[in-house]
Amino acid sequence: MVQRLSQQAGAKGLVLVPTRELALQVCEVLKTICAIFKMRTAALIGGESMFHQIKALRNNPALIVATPGRLLDHMERRNVKLSDVKILILDEADRMLDMGFQPQIERILSTVPKARQTMLFSATMPQAIMKIASTYMQLPIRVEIAPSGTAAEHVTQELFMVSRELKGKLLIELLKQRKGSVLLFVRTRRGAARVAKLIRQSGHSAAEIHADRSQNQRKEALRGFKTGEYRVLVATDIASRGIDVQAIETVINFDLPEDPDNYVHRIGRTGRAGLAGHAITLASPDQHKDVRSIEYLIRANIPRSKLPVLPQGGPSMPPPLPEQQQRARPRPPQGGGGPARHFGQQRRPGPPHGHQNPHGWRR
Repeated sequence: MVQRLSQQAGAKGLVLVPTRELALQVCEVLKTICAIFKMRTAALIGGESMFHQIKALRNNPALIVATPGRLLDHMERRNVKLSDVKILILDEADRMLDMGFQPQIERILSTVPKARQTMLFSATMPQAIMKIASTYMQLPIRVEIAPSGTAAEHVTQELFMVSRELKGKLLIELLKQRKGSVLLFVRTRRGAARVAKLIRQSGHSAAEIHADRSQNQRKEALRGFKTGEYRVLVATDIASRGIDVQAIETVINFDLPEDPDNYVHRIGRTGRAGLAGHAITLASPDQHKDVRSIEYLIRANIPRSKLPVLPQGGPSMPPPLPEQQQRARPRPPQGGGGPARHFGQQRRPGPPHGHQNPHGWRR
């Protein structure tokens, strides 16, 4: 993309990503490449100063990396024009074209020239999403390095069937057994806060990254995890999409993902760049259908492990908030800001796993 744009005067590239963290990561990598060609870049994400982003746009960047919501903010304020976009990239394309982001994507694509190259990237690309994608492309070509849903090659997996009451104790025991950095996934923002508190009470350093944290807090959590200041990063699925942190030893699925596709993205955070990695999943006995949906997707059985002897005392999980408090605030999308946000997102089609979360809506 950079080579092609460098050969076309005035041509621009647009990269759309679902999360702020991924946008910053992509822009950081592109800056290194673009410096060789003396091309400028700009990152447009929610949670950061509009002033600095407007300043970057006035420098006429050849490459824009953006989350959909913030890009629409700039378009509505006429800070950016997309009429010169020759190459469009949708990273984590299945997430970008699901029911939550699709209206935003359609508004953006309506202003991009039809004569362009469009590229979609993802580790999971369901047929339903491919049908949507084909409506935006001419003569689409599909390139598979591995079939959609294939788990990372260098990642070993194991599954513990454990009651919800013992999950906290099992987690602390696993952290004692494992030595390196741990990326731990939970399903909800409040669950992330509870688990992080438990981990810190047990003597391990931990940070949180989820939609309730400010942009500075999210940056600090990711920075501290990369530098080793925090051994454990507790995250919702905001961190499962494309975030690259070197040498994560273990991924722990404290909660099963709401969408089986996210399992592949989660465990893909370890075992990267040829290194070995390990993924541990905790599931309660009533979640057999959810586990089977994941195994159906990855076309493999996840090995079951026997529970270790768990201590009787020690810290325990803080109780969850009452249900009426959990319902008090709707969950915003994790990718952008401004008036283009959509609530009550419908979950896209996939292998049935029959789960509806306690908030009463489906993603």
